[in-house]
Amino acid sequence: MSAGELTLLVKPRALPGAPLVVEATDAERAALAQRFAVTSVPDLTASVTFDTDGEAVLANGTLTATIEQPCAVTRENIRYAVTEPLALRFVPAESMPDYAPDEEVELDTEDLDEIPYEGDVFDLGEAIAQTLALAIDPYREGPGADEARRKAGIASDEDQAPSGPLAEALAALKKDEE
Repeated sequence: MSAGELTLLVKPRALPGAPLVVEATDAERAALAQRFAVTSVPDLTASVTFDTDGEAVLANGTLTATIEQPCAVTRENIRYAVTEPLALRFVPAESMPDYAPDEEVELDTEDLDEIPYEGDVFDLGEAIAQTLALAIDPYREGPGADEARRKAGIASDEDQAPSGPLAEALAALKKDEE
């Protein structure tokens, strides 16, 4: 198992009874910022409780973080808070179905969040890091985005009236209704 930016190995046989609070260190947050191509991650905390379902370990909780990244329009740094629910299911790899590479598989809702692990530990830290990655908005806009577009002469989607034959037909239908 390779060491990631945020590593927290948990043994399913020795799950903590109380909620586990994970606070990323300065070095871990800096490494995550580099991995996810953002300016910085000033804070990152996750609170997780554990339960079991047969061989599976259920990890539920909340991830809270602050992200600093360039605005998608102005490239000026902006900061925003994220709060994401954690609902993870760690399953021993040997209990996962073995599908052929070209086999079509239908997944249930529960199957989507199953994380296989090998050996006698799973990496909760990497699962938290991946949840953070999904919470980052790569096209986040800051407060000056609309003004920058206006100055550049770029109309927003709201400023442009629909055009073309379909738009004309819809406009005629609307006019008939009035």
